[in-house]
Amino acid sequence: MSIVVTGATGKLGRHVVEQLLEKVPAEQVTAVVRSAEKAAGLAARGVRVAVADYSAPGSLQGVFAAGDRVLLISGNEVGGDRVGQHRAVIDAAKAAGVALLAYTSAPGTLTAALADDHRGTEEALLASGVPYVLLRNGWYHENYTENLAPVLEHHAVVGAAGEGRISSASRADYAAAAVAVLTGEGHENATYELGGDEAWSLTEYAAELSRQTGEEISYRQVTVEALTGILTGAGLPGPVAAVFAGVDASIEKGELVVDSGDLSRLIGRPTTPLAEAVSAALKG
Repeated sequence: MSIVVTGATGKLGRHVVEQLLEKVPAEQVTAVVRSAEKAAGLAARGVRVAVADYSAPGSLQGVFAAGDRVLLISGNEVGGDRVGQHRAVIDAAKAAGVALLAYTSAPGTLTAALADDHRGTEEALLASGVPYVLLRNGWYHENYTENLAPVLEHHAVVGAAGEGRISSASRADYAAAAVAVLTGEGHENATYELGGDEAWSLTEYAAELSRQTGEEISYRQVTVEALTGILTGAGLPGPVAAVFAGVDASIEKGELVVDSGDLSRLIGRPTTPLAEAVSAALKG
């Protein structure tokens, strides 16, 4: 039996593998990656590395084995055929007879276009008959804190979310939830709505940045259309920019408030506060 993590060298996958290695021997972990070179460090530590691509179903043959527990981390090609890519993984996992397949989805309350691929993947997973876990991850702190340069330069947080609130948490928090499911028992066919313990607004985020930098940073509300244009100007393809701007409209409607408490219960501790993530980003 192996614990298999797809997208293992990605932003979330790296956290999952590192935390797994704190709990199980390296030889019980399989990292599925597109580039063996990026996973060389994991291989040196005893992790089995399998090179495969969601877009090439044939490459997935032999990756999974009977009894494996699998984490399918959603692909990052927004606007592409993500459901088809994910279905290829599900089909390969089913053919191999895996014991459990956990999928990183989106909150059940989210109606933005970003959620469409996740809903399609959930449907495919449930239809497959494979024992599943839906890890409906909320928004990540890092969606904001990883790109602070323009915010600090212009002294403004720009968004179209109104005073809507966001129950975000750190990638490490969501990774810890995945690890709890992959290494624990009793999670078969469960759905977890995952989000941070404390919701916040973009106005409060700007205030926290002001507090920690000592500079006046404000929240500048724009329309969804204007935000789409700003994101396009920053280099995102138009359709992708529209998808991400659409999330702000959902935030304004309260669709990224997750108050289930599932995340802190799964990881056995409070989730990482936004202020801590801001502090780490400013130091980094």
